[in-house]
Amino acid sequence: MDELENAGIGVAAISYDSPAVLQDFAQRRGIDFPLLADEGSEVISRYGILNTVAAEGLGPNAENPDVMAEVARYVSVFGASQAIVGTPYPGTFMVDADGRVTSRYFEEFYRERNTTSNVLLKEGIGVSPIEAIEGSSPQLDFTAWPSNTSVSVGTRFSIAVEVRPNENMHVYAPGAETSGYRVIGLELAPSDMYRMEPVEYPDSEIYYFAPLDEYVPVFQEPFTLLQEIVMAGSAETEAALAEMDTITISGFLNYQACDDAICYLPQSVPVSFVLDAESPDRQRALR
Repeated sequence: MDELENAGIGVAAISYDSPAVLQDFAQRRGIDFPLLADEGSEVISRYGILNTVAAEGLGPNAENPDVMAEVARYVSVFGASQAIVGTPYPGTFMVDADGRVTSRYFEEFYRERNTTSNVLLKEGIGVSPIEAIEGSSPQLDFTAWPSNTSVSVGTRFSIAVEVRPNENMHVYAPGAETSGYRVIGLELAPSDMYRMEPVEYPDSEIYYFAPLDEYVPVFQEPFTLLQEIVMAGSAETEAALAEMDTITISGFLNYQACDDAICYLPQSVPVSFVLDAESPDRQRALR
């Protein structure tokens, strides 16, 4: 919250729950930002995000295979219930001081949720590195950290890698692989418990390498990579996380660096991140 406020960002959450339900939840979870009660889902409807599948899953077409598949994807893997009618499709809006939506983050699967830290990273708003690891080589220095130190079923988070090439040094950006160079990026061990999205790169620049008379995309100034990871939203993953205290994500930072005269051999630097495993809060207060 301090970092958000320092960046000029306020936070509010809105749901179809009653004030009593929200008060119980806020006290239980230690939440001190506004939780807004939208009983009747009027505001949710005005934003165009009312989850109509929840009601459809209780209607005359409830046994239709397509409806059942939509319920599992957009409502609940446990099936539709009256208690869920009125909920929104979950997501996050960024709104400016004039009340205009500047960006939004929504998912195709209701169990997948962006974390606040991940949204800030994607918005280009700096957050203090937590549980960071550092590395160096003759060609560059780097600092890598997860956007969140704990994950649960469906958590969408990122591993950020801040890379600082040494003076007169460059590393290769996407597109350079066609010339035979290794593009910098994270190579993390695959797992059934999560999936990895394509790495997000900043804009690169074109470098002219005179000895070979070639133009290639590179990074020469400090830059940051974002490797987004999504924890699986399956019941199997939830059960597995319930039995775990931590989850380890390991792999390599791969890159190839060159200066004005020499291209060095491709490098693979091992990296590893240990995250706390959490279970969803399913306790419900009386509505």
